[in-house]
Amino acid sequence: MLWPYKTPGIPDNLFTRLPGIPLSKREVRLLLISSLRMQPDSVFWDIGAGTGTIPVEIGLLCPQAQIIAVERDEEVASLIRKNCDRFEVPNVRVIEGSAPDCFQGLTLKPDRICIEGGKPIKEILKQAWHHLQSEGRIVATAGNLENLYTISEGLSELQARNIEVVQSAVNRLETRGIHQTFAAVNPMFILSGEKL
Repeated sequence: MLWPYKTPGIPDNLFTRLPGIPLSKREVRLLLISSLRMQPDSVFWDIGAGTGTIPVEIGLLCPQAQIIAVERDEEVASLIRKNCDRFEVPNVRVIEGSAPDCFQGLTLKPDRICIEGGKPIKEILKQAWHHLQSEGRIVATAGNLENLYTISEGLSELQARNIEVVQSAVNRLETRGIHQTFAAVNPMFILSGEKL
């Protein structure tokens, strides 16, 4: 088994990647997963799943959960499947489609949703919220101030409860020549709220 541990935080280099396809960095994943507050049998939608790091981590932590990874690009959807196979995660179903249009075809209603990208982000948020079960949680990431504002405004309009916003500020030790130095990982905002 590639990751035999019962903790999240798989090193980034263990995932198969494609050039230009985003990957949620390990430290950001830890914050994101903790914000989701998964139940062992949750139904989880990951919208804009990219490389598939979140579905893989959640699949390993919650093997009874039902995980839907939504990705619009066929090649990227194939990458998610490869990473699920690589880590022997059988409980992820990859849906090729554009959010929010593809939501209508999803019969499993989620109690946890993660939005990691997509346009228009506010419409995706609102449509995802519509499908979210009562007492469910939604978590969204923003890499810029515009998306931070848009998602924050959207959560407020939806009357989400217990809203939290965290900004990651992570530095990693790197070797450059004969010296070791700390290099910053791009900061990320993680927003979460509950549907009561």
